[in-house]
Amino acid sequence: MPPAASVRAARVQFAHESEAEFAHILDFYGISWLYEPSSFPLRRKGERILEAFTPDFFLPDLNLYIELTTLRQKLITEKNRKVRLLRELYPQVNVKLLNKKDYLRLLAKYGYGPPDAKKVPDIDRVLISASKIQRRVGELGAQISRDYSGRAPVAVGVLKGVFFFMADLLRHTSLPVSVDFMAISSYEGDSGGAVKILKDLDLNIAGQHVLLIEDIVDTGMTLNRILERLWSHRPASLKVCALLDKRARRLVDVPLDYIGFEVPDEFVVGYGLDYHQRYRNLPFIGILKHELLS
Repeated sequence: MPPAASVRAARVQFAHESEAEFAHILDFYGISWLYEPSSFPLRRKGERILEAFTPDFFLPDLNLYIELTTLRQKLITEKNRKVRLLRELYPQVNVKLLNKKDYLRLLAKYGYGPPDAKKVPDIDRVLISASKIQRRVGELGAQISRDYSGRAPVAVGVLKGVFFFMADLLRHTSLPVSVDFMAISSYEGDSGGAVKILKDLDLNIAGQHVLLIEDIVDTGMTLNRILERLWSHRPASLKVCALLDKRARRLVDVPLDYIGFEVPDEFVVGYGLDYHQRYRNLPFIGILKHELLS
């Protein structure tokens, strides 16, 4: 089996422009791929190989070979023949023959979503892929379940950016969790002015074990203000789970008990994080192009 690797499309000489386009889509969604990594003999005469088949791509994370084709019937018929023969000779190999519509549907099937042409140009690069996010969220959920075993914590989220992460995280826990939300005034970069609480908790958390769930922590000033407010409600304990830790911008030393990923000092969007209310629905964490910031 070819080793997992992430190859940038710009470094590869493709045989057809459709292959380059497919590679760019995979790169955009942070999906690891290899170009033509393996050839499978289809017909032999003694020790001599008469015919072989080399699928265009291998996706290590999905254990899947991809062969692309155009809509020309002659090519489709020939490639279908090779794919059928490969499956017969190598039943352990997972291979699919895809045209353009097919591979867009495939990305959607595996949770990456069809690319939106209006958004693709705005992303400089994928920082954390959808698959990495989900693996890490699962790990955090399991750890929180162990740490809070025998207790019924109250999970508190700060609207709006946390809703993707919080929903996925709590689905990965095995705890009788109560859920509440806070809302704060708009702020710039977590660093300017006083933080105004627009919505406080509905639940009484006095004597409760509280887990504050955050999407991103940078300077720590906003988080510090929220923690002060939560402690004023006199919980039995208070911990913080943050998806992203932008440690390079830290001004206030705040406790982070669970961390998904540490990120560089870049403007990141996706998986709930926005820029002017856009990009929240991207399934990955991406770096926004600097020229779009204003």
